[in-house]
Amino acid sequence: MNLEGRKIIVNKSSKELFEMLKKPEDYKNLMPDSLTSFEHREDGFKFGLKGMPEVALKIAELEEDKKVVLKSASSSLDFSLTGNINPISDSQTEVQLLFDGNFNPFIKMMVEKPLQNFINTLTDKIEQL
Repeated sequence: MNLEGRKIIVNKSSKELFEMLKKPEDYKNLMPDSLTSFEHREDGFKFGLKGMPEVALKIAELEEDKKVVLKSASSSLDFSLTGNINPISDSQTEVQLLFDGNFNPFIKMMVEKPLQNFINTLTDKIEQL
């Protein structure tokens, strides 16, 4: 299952944005208002949203000023969330979030809409930085 966030322009340099997205503790500011718990670790973070089970993510790949890839820290869930970072100028950057998950059809049906809403919220919060 592939989901895409809309492309947005952020009024930060690609370097500033990359530095923020590589720090697990900074993701708390991007979470939806329905956040019920957030715990960061050296290589990732765990969060809970109202009415949803907790999800643990680890920062799996960093490509300097270009890309940040988060992967599920659970072996039972196979998915990744990639933030593509494209510099436009010294003070503006284009960002797009891409979700890629391997779920059975039943799980896909249950999670597709909440995941798209989550990606949209993350996109909105990044845009406000």
